[in-house]
Formats: sequence, C-alpha cells, structure tokens
Amino acid sequence: MEKRSKKLAIILAFLVIFGLANKQCHCDVVQFIFGDSLSDVGNNNYLTKSLARAATPWYGIDFDTGMPNGRFCNGRTVADIVGDQMGLPRPPAFLDPSLDENLIFQSGVNFASGGGGILNETSSLFIQRFSLYKQIELFMGIQQFMRMKIGTEKANQFFAEAYYVAAMGSNDFINNYLLPVYADSWSYNDDTFVQYLISTLQDQLKLMHSLGARKLTFFGLGPMGCIPLQRWLTSSGSCQQSTNKLAKTFNQQAVNLMKDLSTSLPNATFRFGDAYDAFQDLINRPTVHGFNNSHAPCCSLGKIRPTLTCTPLSTLCKDRSQYVFWDEYHPTDKANELIANEIVKKLGLSNSTTNGTTNS
Repeated sequence: MEKRSKKLAIILAFLVIFGLANKQCHCDVVQFIFGDSLSDVGNNNYLTKSLARAATPWYGIDFDTGMPNGRFCNGRTVADIVGDQMGLPRPPAFLDPSLDENLIFQSGVNFASGGGGILNETSSLFIQRFSLYKQIELFMGIQQFMRMKIGTEKANQFFAEAYYVAAMGSNDFINNYLLPVYADSWSYNDDTFVQYLISTLQDQLKLMHSLGARKLTFFGLGPMGCIPLQRWLTSSGSCQQSTNKLAKTFNQQAVNLMKDLSTSLPNATFRFGDAYDAFQDLINRPTVHGFNNSHAPCCSLGKIRPTLTCTPLSTLCKDRSQYVFWDEYHPTDKANELIANEIVKKLGLSNSTTNGTTNS
C-alpha cells in the first residue's frame, strides 16, 4: 500500500511538472508593429526632444480615458483596428516603462515612431524619431532579451509564430523627397527615388525575415496629395495629383516586392495591405461614407492654417465623426476604421472577433 502511494505520488508530481512545463512553453500569438505616426502608440512621447509628439490634448480624446496616449489621432490607429479584428492583443510601445518579458510574451511590441521612414535621413528635422532600420535594431534587442528570459528555442518559436506589420513610406516623400532642404530632393527624380525606397525596403524586409518574421503585412500608402496640408499648399485647395502619383507608383512596386519575397524567401507570407482606392473614394465622396468634410482638419486654430499638429489651443469640429482628417496629416478614428475594414476585407482576415468596434 505504501509503495503504491509513493508510486502514485511520483506519477502525480510528474504530471504536475509536465503540465506546468507544457503551459510554460505555450506561445501566445502576438504582433510586432513597425511604422510611423500612423501606427505610433506612444514611442515618440518618450522621446522628449522629438518635434513629432502626440502628447497634448486633444489627441486621444476618443480613446479610453480621453487623455493623450501617443496616437496621432482622436482614437484608434489602422493597426489597432486590424489587430482587433484578427483577435490579436494591442502591443504596447517599445518605450513603455511597463514593458517586460511577460508583457512582450502576451502582447508583442509596437516600435512605430512618428516621423519614421524607410530611409534613415527622413524627418531629420524632427530631431528624434526611429527610422525603420532603427526599429529593426530595437527588435533585435527585444529578441536577445527574450532569449535570455525564456530560452533560445522557445523565443525562436515565439517570434516565428508572431504576426508582423510594417507601415512606412509616407514620410519619405512628405518629410524628405518633397522638401528642398533634403539632399534626396535634388539627388533623385520621381522614378529613381521610388526605386531607392523599394530597394532599401527590400533589404529591410529580408533582414526581418532572417530574424524570424514569416507572416508580414505591409500597409501601402494612401492618397498623400489629399491630406489637408498638401491641399493647403495648392492655390485651389485641391489634391496634389503629382504627390498621389508618387504614392501609386510606390504601391505598385511594393505589391511586386511582396510577391517576390513571398516566393524567394523560405516559409514567407508577405502581403500588401491596400486601401488606396477606398481612401480616395472616401475623400472624393465623403457623404456616401457618412462624412461631411474631407478636406480640412477637425482639430485646428480656426482659420489659421496650417497648424500642423493638434494643440491645447486648437478648437475641435462640432462632430468628429463627420471629419475624415483629425489634423493636417492624420485621419480620424472613424476614417481609420473604414480604411482598416478595407484592408481586412481584401486580405481575408478574420472579422469574427468584432461585430462593432469601440474606441477603448
């Protein structure tokens, strides 16, 4: 009887230990986000010298507590909404002080930085920002950290099963090529600059693949020539078609790049998230989509234009759900929702987790 009890105790202990080990080795599927201000969730707020920060009211007014949270919007980003619809947790900012191995393991990391570009020289006027190469470098540091915490094998599995989002490129045009203070503006023409961007992006995505990225979505550019700032720069207030042409050319080449990488890289599924036409239609026919203004920012200093960012001195439009743009650069929460829905639909991503998204 005593031998049987000891044997049973050993079996139970083995099952407990084995069960805990299995639980400990379970990898949650998370996402790692690389991008600019359209995806930033707070990194730049910790870069105290950066001139691109969403740290003041009225940013975040329709998100959770209504306080600024680093998103350059009144509510959610496109990446927020796409991730929600895939049932994935929202990853915290890399510079969030609460970030540790448990939070990374449960939610991933968001490296996006306002002003960030594919090129290192992009947005240098903002002083502090993370370029895509810098974000990849920070990701490498996270990988080393997680290998130390949970072991190499488990960490490699964790990173291989994760989803990756890259949303870059608009700053490389608006805050680099289209500004004569940057050398790139006179060193290239439209075609050669786009080729330079795509070639650099190719090297960056190959590097990400070598670091374990297997499932990656690259968000394409929208009609950049139709953002309020670009329209204000024209005498007629209409969209700058030359800027939109740059976005279209870049998108076309990025589509081909994703296809080439998916074919040439082992086990790679790199996809292109395209919402250009849907966003353009939203701008051209706002009333069809439930808006009444698609040319001016909701947050502004009255008739003083351009104010570039939303400030505590700014006044808000009466109904934020009626405006396509929040400030001179960025869409509103409602516009982001329509853009995200288009990407989800085109990519066939799961929409079962949210039958009506919220701002929290």
